[in-house]
Amino acid sequence: MQAFWTGVMNLAIGMRISALRREHGLSQDELAGLFGFRDRQTVSAIETGVRRVTASELLLVAEKFNVPLEYFTDPFRLDGEVAFSWRQRDVGQSVLSEYEQMAGRWIGAYRRLATLTGRRAPLMRQALGLTRHSRVEDAMEAGERFVAEFDLGGAPAQRLAEVMQNRLGILVLMVDSYQGISGAACRLPEFDTVLIARRDTAARRNFDLAHELFHILTWEAMPPGHVEDAGDIGRTHVEKLANHFAGAVLMPAAALREFDDCGQWSMDHLIARLNAAADELQVTSSALRWRLVALRKLKRVVARAVPDTVLRNNGGRNRATLPLLFSRPFVEVVALAIDEGHVSVRRAAQLMGLPIDALEELFADHGVDCQIDL
Repeated sequence: MQAFWTGVMNLAIGMRISALRREHGLSQDELAGLFGFRDRQTVSAIETGVRRVTASELLLVAEKFNVPLEYFTDPFRLDGEVAFSWRQRDVGQSVLSEYEQMAGRWIGAYRRLATLTGRRAPLMRQALGLTRHSRVEDAMEAGERFVAEFDLGGAPAQRLAEVMQNRLGILVLMVDSYQGISGAACRLPEFDTVLIARRDTAARRNFDLAHELFHILTWEAMPPGHVEDAGDIGRTHVEKLANHFAGAVLMPAAALREFDDCGQWSMDHLIARLNAAADELQVTSSALRWRLVALRKLKRVVARAVPDTVLRNNGGRNRATLPLLFSRPFVEVVALAIDEGHVSVRRAAQLMGLPIDALEELFADHGVDCQIDL
């Protein structure tokens, strides 16, 4: 067991050295020269955990890159191990990097504390049988099948996060994000995470959740880019696939049977039913309109004739609701880790970016007991 954990630590240190190298734009040959290693193969062996870094070498790396030694040994860091795909609009790189570090602390805290409290990561990942060559019809069919196989019912948005967490092992976190950042998909070797801006409207949150689910389930076949511009919805083929999958998950055909003859309705009746049905499904009326077009229940020329102004906020119905911060599985793990003595209250609050009194309130809001007197 000791050998196993030594190997894990060697790999973690190697991955963080690799992250620093790439951050500074250095090749493995250049890093070898900078640190006096024999050749590029030595650097490769270090970065993959095959070769252990000596104490003096680690000190040299820390000095050259101006990072503390804790950078290499902190079990809550994810540097070099994590891949993010951000859904954002007009967010500068420095701001996004700062927020990514914060998100990394949340996810890193969950990974470490879940392990310490005996919560295992999923044994296997599920994936959609789609590729970059798939048609939008294939993505729609996959969304319909997802709803049926996971029994999401007539209003899938209500149970989607629960199914993602309990059936797929995907950590879902509702977070207070920076302006312009609506969500992200995150991949670690052990598990996946989806971050959603909780202050967006329910309809927007639900779409982003289903959209990021597509990226999680197709990560190997279609790795998403680090940054996705939310203003370029559907511009690439992969994003079209993601949007049509999300539409089918949130608005399955079985829930839209009332629109079978909507081509015969008056414009006023169509608008009223679009707004009412969208509210029931917790999606936007505009998204529902184009979903009906995709299902060939509504002609494109009629859909375009519907004024956007009468669909805005689902005709005044789609009011913002604020879900609790993070998620119950996340909060349960933190509380149990505190209770079992794996992390101090102060350290837990620091990792979550909260003052201690707010941490106590968070436990109470989620209905999670914590035996430590905060």
